Amino acid sequence: MHARRYIIGAAFAAITAIAAGPASAHDLVETVTPTFDQLIPNIPGKSVRAVVVEYAPGAASPPHVHAESAFIFAYVLSGEIESQVNDGAKKIYGPGESFYETPGASHPVSRNASKTKPAKLLAVFVVDTDEHELTTPTKTKE
Repeated sequence: MHARRYIIGAAFAAITAIAAGPASAHDLVETVTPTFDQLIPNIPGKSVRAVVVEYAPGAASPPHVHAESAFIFAYVLSGEIESQVNDGAKKIYGPGESFYETPGASHPVSRNASKTKPAKLLAVFVVDTDEHELTTPTKTKE
């Protein structure tokens, strides 16, 4: 029951953020809302964690790396997300498209591809249970 209340609260917070209206200059970073955190019972020491990442028009995540143990599956829920993993090509993903990051990958580009419409993605992490910092900012080459 506690998990259900947490998810409902997270969903309400996301809806409230969307209803707040257009972004101002200080809102040009992402909003990250944890939505799921569960031990994997048949893989000791591993957990699945999920977050919804919302981007206002023109917003971006700072360049970053994720927890060393994290395998990440990202699924675009709405809008268009421009992403680059490691030194790979930058690519724009639309609703229903996905990409992944392997453990130790860097994520130099993750942003809303639109300056006029919001975008949202679901990021699902398979990670060591004892890793609590899922994202660490890094310097970019850009």
